[in-house]
Formats: sequence, C-alpha cells, structure tokens
Amino acid sequence: MSTLLLRGGRPWGRDEPADIVVEDGGIAAIGPALDVGTDAEALDVADRLVLPGLGDAHCHLDKTLYGDPWVPHPAGDALADRIGTERRRRSELGIPDVERIVALLETMVAAGTTAARSHVDIAPELGLSGVEAVREAIGRMDGRIDVQLVAFPQYGILGEPGTAELMGRALDDGVEAVGGIDPAGMDGDPVRHLDVVFGLAERHGALIDIHLHDGGSLGVWQLELICERTRVSGMQGRVTVSHAYALGQAAVSEQARVAELLHDCGVTITTAAVYDFPVAPVKRLRAAGANVACGHDGIRDLWGPYGTGDMLDRAMHLAYRSTFRRDDDIELALDAATRGGQVALGLRPGAAAGEDAAPIAVGDPGDLVVLRASTPAEAVVTRPPREVVVKGGRVVAREGAVV
Repeated sequence: MSTLLLRGGRPWGRDEPADIVVEDGGIAAIGPALDVGTDAEALDVADRLVLPGLGDAHCHLDKTLYGDPWVPHPAGDALADRIGTERRRRSELGIPDVERIVALLETMVAAGTTAARSHVDIAPELGLSGVEAVREAIGRMDGRIDVQLVAFPQYGILGEPGTAELMGRALDDGVEAVGGIDPAGMDGDPVRHLDVVFGLAERHGALIDIHLHDGGSLGVWQLELICERTRVSGMQGRVTVSHAYALGQAAVSEQARVAELLHDCGVTITTAAVYDFPVAPVKRLRAAGANVACGHDGIRDLWGPYGTGDMLDRAMHLAYRSTFRRDDDIELALDAATRGGQVALGLRPGAAAGEDAAPIAVGDPGDLVVLRASTPAEAVVTRPPREVVVKGGRVVAREGAVV
C-alpha cells in the first residue's frame, strides 16, 4: 500500500494548516499532525496552499498544433469558416499528431491538470484516427493524467452518413462518452439528433457531452429538450452541455428557471469563457445546485491561436468574464476548474441539493496541487508556479516540469 503525506499545508476550505494523507490513490485522512508511520513518502508543504487537481472538462487534444512552429490563423469569424478551414487544412498540417498532443499533455500536467475530457473528431473522412492518436499520447504519459474521450461529430451526424456508425465503433472500442453538436443549428432536426446521441449512450453505457452554440430561444429550448431526454432515459449525472451560449444570453428569470431544471435533471454545464461568446451564469447555476465545469476548448489549433494548457488561466478568464471580484465569487470559477470538472467526468459525486461540497475531502481522488498563495482567489488571479503536482498519490510534476 503506497502512502504519501503532505505535511502542514493549507488545504482549500480549511482555515488552519493540516496534513493530507493519500493512500492507494485516494485521500485517506486530513487533519493536524497525522501519524502515518515511517514508510510513507512525506513532503513538507508548510505555508503553501493545497488545491485539488485541476480538471480541463472540455478540450480538443486531437486538433492541437502545440509545440510546433507558429501557424497563422487563417479562418474567418463565423463558426462555418472555422469548421471549413480546419476540414481543408488538417491533412496538410498533419492533424492529429501524437508528438504535439504529448507536448500539450506535459504542459497541462506541469500546470496542475490531473484529469481532462477531450472531444475527438469523428467523421467518415477521418475514421478513428483522432482516437488512435490521442490514445497513443495518453499512453506515453504513463498515468500522470486521466483523459476521458468523447466521440465528437464535428461536422454533424444526420448530414454526414456513416458518422453515427463510426461513433458506435469508437464506443465499442472503449471511448467513454458520446458527443453531439447543435442539434438544430447543425443538423436541422434536434429530435433525431438527440435520438442518435442518447441511443448510442444507452446502448454503450456511455456519458454524453453536447456542444451547444445555438443562441436565443432556440438554444434554451434545446437545453430543455436535453434535460427532458436526460430525465426520461435515467441518465441524471451523466450528461453535460458544453458552451450553452443561449443560457448566458437569457433573461435573469429564464436563467433561474433553467438552472433549477438543470439541477433537477443532473445536467452539467461546461463553459470555456472564450472570446466574447456568452458565458453561462455560473453564480446562478451554482446557487441552484447545478454543476458547472470549465475547460479550455481549443488550444493552439485551426480554431484559434490561443490557449496555454493552464487551467488556472482558464479559471481566471471565467472569473473575469463573469465580473467576479469578491473572493468567494472567484472561488466559484476555481470550483468549476477543479471539483466541477471531476463531477462532470464521473470521478466524484456531485453535492446533494443545498450542500456545499468541500473542495478537498476524505474519499476524493488523491490529485493535488501545491503552490504559494494566501487564498484560492489569489491563486486564480496571480496564477503562481505549481511547486508540486500529485496524481493518485504520485508526484508527477515539480517546479513546472513533469517528473
């Protein structure tokens, strides 16, 4: 039985220093001056803040150009321009590329990300090449990060014959989640689109994560439709909607109503707070008990040149775009980039209605990040170097470098 002791740090959620014991991959004890015997690996983290492992709940590892020479961004501003540009140029630029994916994963780990969900493009012209490339890269990381894959129909399902069948093959091969994209705006038939997505999930026991860029009343209606499908299929706690721009555009009263519905149906909202696109109302969602996660979206790819792989950066963007200034509000953004992502990926249970889940608790995954900051809010705002990153009780990075 392997044991790691973090001695004397300040775990997020506690006012006083405490030791953290990780045994066999999970947090076994938290408290002052814990006695674990002489066989434990001990790290002195006094005067450091200890956070849960960061979670990137929405990225596209297969698309990345990370680590290679700069590629000027050629696409126009419209969604269709970005999709078309990537579709034309990905072969020319060698996408997907295992070495780039590894370079990005190493950067993510060094910055404290211990779990991620990557949407991987699936279409007849691509086959399962993205799944194969990302899996090879994950294997090279040797357990330093958990990466959950989503079979993602980037170009739609109904208008791309053969895509649904390929998604089924990916799920047969162990891909953990089935994706969707703008059931109305992309495929023009939200009912049939969701029939395919939920049907695949039910047959394969998979999770669901649907990109929803559609705005206005159409987007809100699709959120309601997804919630109803989730309830009827008994998939509460297993469904995520990414982006949900329409929710950020909606009136306050409508946001409150949909937030309650999301909570009741156990649907997570994942936001990346990118560019000037509407941001989901994090504070209102959390007040209703709905789970909120955070991710990068694209990282240096043909969709955009931005992204660092550092989820504290992403949490800062989410807090800033949400106009959070109070420490407790800024912590909501950090919660989305830690606990919220773990819940979305099924790595820990969501809080019961009315409960505030402890950021670090006994029974949680033994994934931790140690850094110098007086409070979690300061960590989000200043993004200090990660001194130690722990994955499942194993030190996987020190001082910004993978070990």
